[in-house]
Amino acid sequence: MQDDREPSSQDIVRRLLYRDALMLVIDKPAGLAVHPDVKNGGTLVDQLDALRFGLPRRPELAHRLDRETSGCLVLGRHRKALARLGRLFAAGKVRKTYWAVVVGGPGGDAGEIALPLARRDPRGWHMKVDPAGQPALTRWRVLGRGAGLTWLALEPLTGRTHQLRVHCAAMGWPICGDRIYGPDPAPGLRLQLHARTVTVPLYPNREAIQVEAPVPADMWESLGRCGWADESGRP
Repeated sequence: MQDDREPSSQDIVRRLLYRDALMLVIDKPAGLAVHPDVKNGGTLVDQLDALRFGLPRRPELAHRLDRETSGCLVLGRHRKALARLGRLFAAGKVRKTYWAVVVGGPGGDAGEIALPLARRDPRGWHMKVDPAGQPALTRWRVLGRGAGLTWLALEPLTGRTHQLRVHCAAMGWPICGDRIYGPDPAPGLRLQLHARTVTVPLYPNREAIQVEAPVPADMWESLGRCGWADESGRP
């Protein structure tokens, strides 16, 4: 079950995964919106002043994660850093790998999903597969199976809204806990989707920076049913 308690500034600082002169990466908790939405309440933007670390202005988001998605979130520390990160994201040079637990699962071990996406309603955020929509491509790989579930590594090669959620649902294996695109989840089960790693080629002539976010406790049970064990050996 996810923790709906609004995180404090100290909580956000403790979730810092990476820091240098240009970029921060934090481990965003599930249930925290990055921007104000229809549910209102506190957002990550409200906490960003705690991440200035001596700079005159707060960092800003280089991309976004859904409210219910946890894991790696990249921030630029100043205007030039944001511009550089923006170019890397726009050019598809930033690699993101998500872990998901889905209901059922694919028959094979790896593949791609190429289904164009469009908004269900021009004024809303919910998406649908639409031949007239924007191209969307997701790469997937099976990491484990068990108890009618499959643990997937998902790599979005495009950055459409709700892309991973809609693609998995359209293939017949929706992400567990998805209240929009999947079956009614068990009470208290949040979306089982976690931004596990992000790889950013931020500096020319240096190796890309790869950051990994720890698996949140509210995904241990479903991942354990698919064969995952954490660093302590806990199933």
